[in-house]
Amino acid sequence: MRSEMLPEQNEDLMQALKNKNGTQGFSLLELVVCLAITLGIMAMASTLVASAFRVRSRENQKSDALADVQRGLNIMSREIANGGFNLNTNGIVSAESGATTIRVRSNLNKFNTAVSANARNGIGLGLAGEDQGEDVKYFRNLAVGTQYLARWDEYTANRFKGTVLANRIDSLQIHYFGQAVTYNANQSDTDISSPSSAEVLPAAAKYVVIALSVTLDRVGQPGSPGYQPGGHVLLVSDVTLRNAGLSTY
Repeated sequence: MRSEMLPEQNEDLMQALKNKNGTQGFSLLELVVCLAITLGIMAMASTLVASAFRVRSRENQKSDALADVQRGLNIMSREIANGGFNLNTNGIVSAESGATTIRVRSNLNKFNTAVSANARNGIGLGLAGEDQGEDVKYFRNLAVGTQYLARWDEYTANRFKGTVLANRIDSLQIHYFGQAVTYNANQSDTDISSPSSAEVLPAAAKYVVIALSVTLDRVGQPGSPGYQPGGHVLLVSDVTLRNAGLSTY
């Protein structure tokens, strides 16, 4: 006599077989929840990565800009300090020097026996290239969308007399004093303020303060991940005109 299984027993047996074979999966609701959590984590990770890349881009831009300007400022300071060598002035050409431009002259070849006698005895009298660096001018060159710190060498042997020392500068300010001074220089400013002494005419200067502001472009758009607003950084150099007030020697 064959026995028959009750419906409840048949259902229990089928469930047991499913569990044994491991064929039971996630419900649709569970899959949707897991997918939502995964997408949320991916979105957060993408935001953090984008922010990190923008910060890195801004720091790289800042480092490059500051390195260029610092190098140009060092060259500028050194040549201005040498102004007036073997001259009876401080070397600054007053007619072409002011708040954003300075031209300096010096007879650097005075004791250089490797050049011609004309080069030793004056500026611009030697052979081509011999008087290089003896008459230079620094100024801010305005261009579309940016500004450059430029150097002009009147007696260079090169075909092009102008050289770009730094780009992306925001401003160039040159101050002339009759003595060493103190002042305020905040990084958020574009120039020095409150000098301890009044400025003098370039021809009477013995101390020059150069203030260069570096432009930092914004990175990204406002409200976007890692957005870095634009700004500027102020670099200042104090230069003592070591030959000012000395007689010709």
